[in-house]
Amino acid sequence: MKALAARLRERRWVWSFAGALVVWLITVISAGGRGAGATLTAGLGFAAFYVMAGMGQMLVVAAGPGNIDLSIPAVMTLAGYLAIGAMHGDPSMLWLGIVVVLAVGGSVGLINVGLIKIARVPPMVATLSAGFIMQSITIAYSKTTTAKPPGILMQFAVGRTMGIPWIAIVLIVAAAILGLVMSRSVFGRDLLAVGQSERAAYLAGIPTRRITTIVYVASSLLAAVTGLLLAAYSGGAALDMSSDFLLMSIAVVVIGGTSITGGRVSAAGIWGGSLFLYLMSTMLNVLGLGAGVRYGLTGVIIIAVLALSEDHAPI
Repeated sequence: MKALAARLRERRWVWSFAGALVVWLITVISAGGRGAGATLTAGLGFAAFYVMAGMGQMLVVAAGPGNIDLSIPAVMTLAGYLAIGAMHGDPSMLWLGIVVVLAVGGSVGLINVGLIKIARVPPMVATLSAGFIMQSITIAYSKTTTAKPPGILMQFAVGRTMGIPWIAIVLIVAAAILGLVMSRSVFGRDLLAVGQSERAAYLAGIPTRRITTIVYVASSLLAAVTGLLLAAYSGGAALDMSSDFLLMSIAVVVIGGTSITGGRVSAAGIWGGSLFLYLMSTMLNVLGLGAGVRYGLTGVIIIAVLALSEDHAPI
């Protein structure tokens, strides 16, 4: 029994999937057994966006205490608007939209790294400030465009195979690959070493600044791609389309079992955390409770997860 308990503590991501299953069952029972399959399918489709943004946030958080990316929602919205505007509904211009997404994500990631490593601004302040600047640019640009995404992009964002959303299939594979990278590659081991102690990693010859640059740029790139696909899923970009992602990109990482103090990650747990939070939102809607209750409950869950874990170091 003690061995099982120890194994479950090591694999904290299991609890996120267990929680998602319980919430789904409560939702189905509350709805009188109706829509069980549809709820799960919708959960897979929309949770995939949380997973994509969460993977980038996980890489940043893994770099150690204090590392967090608060620019994710702003990058998503800006990339969605600029890419959709560049393509202007023309499938032949898909390549340009992808270039815009990569340019936005790469640029913001480098700006964040410059503020953190060169200007010595704390990561939370640096990324939040960069996010405010991106948000201002987005608001100004949104007044000049009403473009819709190309049909081929919309088809990918909402398409399904045997009831399973295409985007969910892609993100399941991506999370599996990321898990292998973090556990088997030199980069993964170096990142976890930096997260456990940046100074010790530096003295051991690990290029800590390069690792930090990679994770912040990766986070911004994943946020930009998420913004493009979310805009396609919604039929167009909107200023409030990523408003949930500031909290959710952090919540799915923490609930999924990644240590908020760095040095330990769980790529699989991001899926568990994402499904749990989406299905919890669905459950509260079925029960007739509003968004305020959902945010409050999410905050309580995050606090409980941190309190019950061994992650007691300050952010």
